Amino acid sequence: MSTRICAIPGDGIGREVVPAAIEVLKAAAPYLTVEWAEAGFETFRRTGSSLPDEALRLAESAAATLFGAVSSPLQPAPGYASTILTLRRRLDLYACVRPVRGLQPGSNVDLLIVRENTEGLYGGGEESDGERAVARRVITRAASRRIAELAFRLARQMGRRRVTIVHKATVLPKTCGLFRDSVREVAREYGEIAVDEMLVDNAALQLAAHPETFDVVVTTNLFGDILSDVAALHAGGLGLAPSANIGDRTAVFEPVHGSAPDIAGRGIANPMAAMLAGAMLLDYLGDAVAAQAVREAASATLAAGIATPDLGGTAGTREITRAVLDRLAAPARL
Repeated sequence: MSTRICAIPGDGIGREVVPAAIEVLKAAAPYLTVEWAEAGFETFRRTGSSLPDEALRLAESAAATLFGAVSSPLQPAPGYASTILTLRRRLDLYACVRPVRGLQPGSNVDLLIVRENTEGLYGGGEESDGERAVARRVITRAASRRIAELAFRLARQMGRRRVTIVHKATVLPKTCGLFRDSVREVAREYGEIAVDEMLVDNAALQLAAHPETFDVVVTTNLFGDILSDVAALHAGGLGLAPSANIGDRTAVFEPVHGSAPDIAGRGIANPMAAMLAGAMLLDYLGDAVAAQAVREAASATLAAGIATPDLGGTAGTREITRAVLDRLAAPARL
């Protein structure tokens, strides 16, 4: 029985790394069937919509979606809306989950950042008269509890022992205070998991200097966006950083990097982050064996010194893909 997923390459190098990742996913999990959809800024330029109805329908009905990257207009583009933000809102993908694992030899970093994905300063509500600009930061108990439930559930499922609540309640006692208190309410239901808290500025310092001291981090939208990019350094950079946007009905998985128009079409884009996002997709579908096989094949490729220029190597997108496929097909995998 096949499982249908949706693939949205998007713009720039998304059109190179997503097909590479899909090739690897189908090798690891042959039961997958893929439906392709067009979305992104180039799609907006052609059709007037960055997320056409057909693309939304396919993503909404699929078991999961692999999303590439999209470009942003350099000048105001009336009618344009961010593809990924629209997907998050329309599909109610309330959690952004970012694992940080050191794939390269010698790394002992293994942490998970769980970020609220629907409100905070990214929830909309900016206004300006040209002299004064205001952004509203909305935090609700319902959204805070929902992200906390997911963070603690993932911690339990993954055998994690500690959840760190990151906030800035010393300066933002109403909003961050509500978030912190709501997460602590949920924590009472998970007595086997230790809970601590940390101010966001200290968390940034500790993630940069001592990432191995973290297990699971749960935080608000803007803080999570920044902290997860800081932590990505320890996984080898954005070229090795996958993420998941998770809701109650479906999920969208994506590499963290952008569309990189400066290298698009040159065949040197790093497909590893998209492949690792695909491994997260397989975990989401319940196929932990195939997911781990993809991670191990990616790690073995790096250990063999096969890397794209962003990681100091000379390999191209196709060479990386071939190397990962070869390792998936090795006798140890059969």
